[in-house]
Amino acid sequence: MSKRGPSLNPSRRQFLKQGAMLGIAALAREAFVAAEDMVMLPFENGERPLVKYPGKRPLIRQTTRPPQLETPFSVFNEGVITQNDAFFVRYHLMLSPPTSIDPETFRVGNKGKVKSPMEFRLEDLKKLPEIEVVAVNQCSGNSRGFSNPRVQGGQSGNGAMGNAKWKGVRLKDVLEKAGIASDAKQVLFNGLDGPLLPKTPDFIKALDVEQAIDGEVMLAYEMNGEDLPMLNGFPLRLVVPGYYGTYWVKHVNEITLVDESFNGFWMNPAYRIPDNGCGFIEPGTTFKKTIPIGRFNVRSFITSMSDGVKLKQGTPVVVKGIAFDGGYGIREVVLSDDDGQTWRAARLGQDLGKYSFRPWEFSFTPKAAGSFALKVKATNRTGQSQPIESQWNPSGYMRNVIETVKGEVVG
Repeated sequence: MSKRGPSLNPSRRQFLKQGAMLGIAALAREAFVAAEDMVMLPFENGERPLVKYPGKRPLIRQTTRPPQLETPFSVFNEGVITQNDAFFVRYHLMLSPPTSIDPETFRVGNKGKVKSPMEFRLEDLKKLPEIEVVAVNQCSGNSRGFSNPRVQGGQSGNGAMGNAKWKGVRLKDVLEKAGIASDAKQVLFNGLDGPLLPKTPDFIKALDVEQAIDGEVMLAYEMNGEDLPMLNGFPLRLVVPGYYGTYWVKHVNEITLVDESFNGFWMNPAYRIPDNGCGFIEPGTTFKKTIPIGRFNVRSFITSMSDGVKLKQGTPVVVKGIAFDGGYGIREVVLSDDDGQTWRAARLGQDLGKYSFRPWEFSFTPKAAGSFALKVKATNRTGQSQPIESQWNPSGYMRNVIETVKGEVVG
């Protein structure tokens, strides 16, 4: 690991906020789109350009300002770990993101309801006991483009997710260095990315103190054995295993403990789901009470083939895929080639931990010529599974329908 990360010049929070327009322009100049490099996601208005940003292979661009880059789904057939250059990118604010952070001058402050406010350098953090976890980071709106009726927000396919090995320190250890006041209720996290306009709410997220000190929430400085990529939060990001990516704050430089529930925009009204036990409602209906989005639900995908695949009649094929949930672990994966009338078990692959993608394989021999549809369904260790029909909420969050790949069997 290099001593200095992907930085150009020393910079601090105020400078970065003032230079937002320059930062986004710099990234735009560095990115390129080849005229023929377009992809068609499988829903209405699904055409997207493939773009290459610094440190990234060509990814699917959802928006430029702020940067939202989706991982092409074929990447998930390359292995259970998503490589850094293929990992999706999601920003909420206009800031470029930061393009010039010097890790030697970077600081993260711990203040508010603490006994002794402190400021940490990266080298201070790296003196604390290190931990590693393999965990999925998934955008709350992953697969939003499939919502029917359509909803507002980035219209992504299934690629706003990735699985990586994160190394860092327990947030618990950092908080205890400063001392947690007895009346502290929540921990707030802010990063170097910030709003361009004064009226735009800064991106600040909150966790209850009990969750923040559970020993699993971490401040990560490495991803897959390397410094965090700039576009994925260099030099320090919050990792909240099993929880949607909205909590995984990038470029963390401010940690503040407070004695009340935080109601900033990105906690309320943003990133809320219906408080009805499942988070979904019928289109056209309303709901009165909401809660913050939390853990992933169960998902599974076929990765080794896509719609339109042609298979040879009577020839066995090994179907591969991934499954994951919010941290209970995958118990089984089953597949059906008769529209869900019967299901057969797949063989689960290596278990890299309860927060990781779980690979699976399934031997399939197409018997009859003509069209076919192969469905996949996962169940976790608490019995949670996937619905046959897609469910809906007005934000397009938490899609986890049984996925289907359609193709043709030829003689």
